Amino acid sequence: MIRIRCITSHVLPLARNRIAQVEEIFAENFPRLASYACKISELLANPFKQKYQTVLIVSETVIGKVTGFVLLLHFPDVNSSFLDFIAVRKAKWGGGLGSALYGAAREYCEGLSSRGLYLEVQPDDPGLTNGEAELAESRRRMRFYENYGARPIIGTAYHTPVGDPPTTAYLLFDPLNRPDPLGRDEARNAVRAILKHRFGHVVDEQYIRHVVESFVDDPVRFRLARSVRKEPTRSEITTGHILKPMVLVTSQKHIIHHIRSRGYFERPARVGAVLDALRPLNLFTQIPPRRFSEKVILAVHDHHFVDFLKKVCTKLQKGQPVYPDTFPIRRPDRRPRDLPVQAGYYCIDSCTPLYRSAYFAARASVDVAVTACEEVLAGSPVAYALCRPPGHHAERKVYGGFCYFNNAAIAAHRLSLEGRTAVLDIDFHHGNGTQDIFYARPDVLTVSIHGHPDYSFPYFSGFANETGEGPGLGFNQNFPLAPNTGDEAYLKTIDKALARIARFRPDFLVVSMGLDVLKGDPTGTFALSADALRVVGKRLTEMRIPMLVVQEGGYNLRNLKRGAVAFFSAVAEGSSAII
Repeated sequence: MIRIRCITSHVLPLARNRIAQVEEIFAENFPRLASYACKISELLANPFKQKYQTVLIVSETVIGKVTGFVLLLHFPDVNSSFLDFIAVRKAKWGGGLGSALYGAAREYCEGLSSRGLYLEVQPDDPGLTNGEAELAESRRRMRFYENYGARPIIGTAYHTPVGDPPTTAYLLFDPLNRPDPLGRDEARNAVRAILKHRFGHVVDEQYIRHVVESFVDDPVRFRLARSVRKEPTRSEITTGHILKPMVLVTSQKHIIHHIRSRGYFERPARVGAVLDALRPLNLFTQIPPRRFSEKVILAVHDHHFVDFLKKVCTKLQKGQPVYPDTFPIRRPDRRPRDLPVQAGYYCIDSCTPLYRSAYFAARASVDVAVTACEEVLAGSPVAYALCRPPGHHAERKVYGGFCYFNNAAIAAHRLSLEGRTAVLDIDFHHGNGTQDIFYARPDVLTVSIHGHPDYSFPYFSGFANETGEGPGLGFNQNFPLAPNTGDEAYLKTIDKALARIARFRPDFLVVSMGLDVLKGDPTGTFALSADALRVVGKRLTEMRIPMLVVQEGGYNLRNLKRGAVAFFSAVAEGSSAII
């Protein structure tokens, strides 16, 4: 499976990895220009220093191996684009990869409302290209671009040899979806920008003036296609090549965890309800989760606790859940001998059972969260981890509240290795697990808005005076709210929470999203409307921070549908501005 993504920043670690792989492909295909590849990071870091925006489009496998790339330049002053380089690994020649990359470049230009895409091709005429092999390659490239409606501009001096040794090229123009002809003045402005800002190191002002003034035809004339049987009147843009700015990750393995006990609201239908509501909106690129080792879990959870869950779940009989009924003071020297009896030692409540499938479903849920986290690190402005079971009640050493492993905390820790990370928990119930894991850490800010613990599960945490300890003092903030809190009061609190996050200046934001804040949820007492979640989504994107959204609670299926639509519709509107 090949995916195509746009890289517009060199800052994120996986983006740097992709750039390094592009440099390898560049050297393989353009050995005499290999030094130019080293400038890609600089071009991305300073998008308008050279008076143009640089975009790197890469094709990659699901394990992150780059198979090809396009280096695209966009000149905003003339609203035109220039295809600088396109190449694939030599082992990947053929098979349509070049077509997919060029189609992605056209799709990106269309998204910018670019007036056209310019590109250079070595002449396919014997008088300008020496050598049978070079001429055959030029003709192959020309056929490729002509099939997309790109044509060489004729009647100009653009192909005048330049450089040392002298080289020449035809200038092609791809009109993309524009219906009107290319005018002389528009072409002159675009060519001047390309020659001055992209090739100013090899051409002087006299050469630029000579070439620009040679554009005398109005409209500009094009050479007739030599390889396309029927001359198209318009070249349509095919969309869907590039990963959308928002990525969704979920796993079908969640369905193995299905407990039919009365009052166990955490059911498989939750995931289906969200997917059914979001699918028609076409907001996301949905990708499958990747498998991660147990190390990602042990980074935030105690190994005795993890080993216990693994052992007890594999030994239970199918269809026979174990509910804890005895909760001893947690002393390592007084741990019960019988594994099922240890449930009370490792659990905070009597409503979260141990079940044969619980460990495996929880592991799959972690894979969903970490895969989405990796997408954020790779450059996706928003990734949605549709996790089930949820995780924010799972502390370092205990489970509970329908949660076994803390998906959001595991992902937040992974992000914190690359930059300052903030967690905003907007589930109705306080995320005691996330607070516990990061309570003494200053590198991860935890902020939670939730039902007041005097009235709401988990009751023992989430008070306003819990602000962290040791090095983490001041890096935990709770906003407990009274029952029946409505839109106005909630949104005022959101503003306070986001102001606290803004002062922290995070590089990444993890949102533990619970749709149990909506009116009518069987486990919550807030009275929020879907419109409130739309406002929350809008304000989050206005922060302009790469964002990972991790699904927590929400147990009314109708609320799940309308809440997800409201929140992510607003996020989608602002996602392109995040990075």
